[in-house]
Amino acid sequence: MNFVAELLIAVSLVISGVFGFVGSYGLVKLRQTTQRLHAPTKATTLGVGGVLIASMIFAFATHGRISVHELLITLFLFLTAPITAHFIAKTYIARNLGRPSLPASKSASGWSVFDDPPSQEPDS
Repeated sequence: MNFVAELLIAVSLVISGVFGFVGSYGLVKLRQTTQRLHAPTKATTLGVGGVLIASMIFAFATHGRISVHELLITLFLFLTAPITAHFIAKTYIARNLGRPSLPASKSASGWSVFDDPPSQEPDS
């Protein structure tokens, strides 16, 4: 393996280690659920992504082929982490906040977390 590949792998692993540490530390130290969402979805995702990128570089440098498994895992991770954070935030709003504590919605349909009460129209 040449020096450039080893340098890229080492830099990717160090950067991913820093992101993983910052994300884990933020998850432990932040107090509220809404604050804790940012640590694992942003920093830790980049940490795991960096390790997977280092693995792809290693596979290409040693075997001369692109590792599709790591690429698919990285794409899946970057796509699912924000969606998971969004669902956790919606659940937190639904369980812990009421309609009066939320700011006014800018759309005509209101907040999607809270259903409007069904109208009491008589059957025709």
